[in-house]
Amino acid sequence: MALVRFDAAAFLRDYWQKKPLLIRNPWSQWINPLDPDELAGLACEPEVESRLVIGAQGSWAVEHGPLAAARFAKLGQEPSTLLVQAVDHHVPQVAELIAPFRFIPDWRIDDIMVSYATDGGGVGPHFDQYDVFLIQGHGRRRWRVGQVCDADSPLLPHDELRLLANFEATDEWVLEPGDILYVPPRIAHDGVAVGDDCMTYSVGFRAPSRSELIAHYVDDMVAEMDDDDRYCDPELAEQANPGEISVEALATLHQMVCGALADRQSFARWFGEYSTTPKYPEVDWTPDEPVSLEEVRLHLANGTTLVRNPASRFSFIQADEGVDLFVDGHCFSCRDGSEAFARKICAESRLVADAKLLQPDSVHVLVMQMANRGAIAFEQDD
Repeated sequence: MALVRFDAAAFLRDYWQKKPLLIRNPWSQWINPLDPDELAGLACEPEVESRLVIGAQGSWAVEHGPLAAARFAKLGQEPSTLLVQAVDHHVPQVAELIAPFRFIPDWRIDDIMVSYATDGGGVGPHFDQYDVFLIQGHGRRRWRVGQVCDADSPLLPHDELRLLANFEATDEWVLEPGDILYVPPRIAHDGVAVGDDCMTYSVGFRAPSRSELIAHYVDDMVAEMDDDDRYCDPELAEQANPGEISVEALATLHQMVCGALADRQSFARWFGEYSTTPKYPEVDWTPDEPVSLEEVRLHLANGTTLVRNPASRFSFIQADEGVDLFVDGHCFSCRDGSEAFARKICAESRLVADAKLLQPDSVHVLVMQMANRGAIAFEQDD
């Protein structure tokens, strides 16, 4: 599916992180990619994050998955909403919904959450710290958007949901299948199903906080530091007042801290690894049997299509004489002609590599390493 009635450049200029936008069915042809029963089945799996929200209008109860299959038959008449995270990791047809939004860099993409709601179902007025495209897949949902919120916005007392105590709607729309609502960070919004069988696909984006970046970067740096690297002052002179922390001492201490943080190359490599760490690193995607270099060469010689794992994250950073390729938190130094392949595999989710891309033997080794990590696979004939 592709967006045919959508101007990405105009959207980035006028709306991205600025204000909401309703986009009426811009697809060449909208087809709902997931059946409600399939979504319920995913919510029963232990490796899939899911929630069931029951109730509406100030009285919400939350149950966390995995859910028993029999639970869905006992929901009764009360409005309910099933929310399943990272459905794109498990359903290729849902993963295809990311492609139309890749005018935004891949490292910003989080996942696709899918919700299924009965009439009146929703999760209440709230705000998020990230951008989201809300695609109406099936049925109808009434969306209201409101004020800009922040950490001081008052919330209702609830252990599971961050619900706004005050919601001031400024716009309201009913979305039909194929319609999209873009909501920027910190904009209050509330979606309520209009009728049963309401399915919504939420394409969410990541925006790391300053505190998150500093905390994770420093933690990783400290883990690699030598305990012998300590403050020293071999030229110490006697002070008039021993209680003073001198300007010279402060300058040395400050440099010890800030000098380590100022290494741009170290930060770039760290961020490449950090930003491509899988959302659910505990899930094992490695193949049952390791792929040998000979098997890789045979597949590539036969023109077998390489398919990226939708759960894997790929990015690259320009480096001297090549690129550093980051896949699922691992760095691959791509020099000696493998740079073009690294760029290509980051750009395309499915790839038939031509002979020129495959010339260096380093490409074969790279493909083997990624395949044995479960990041890519060779497409099998039906």
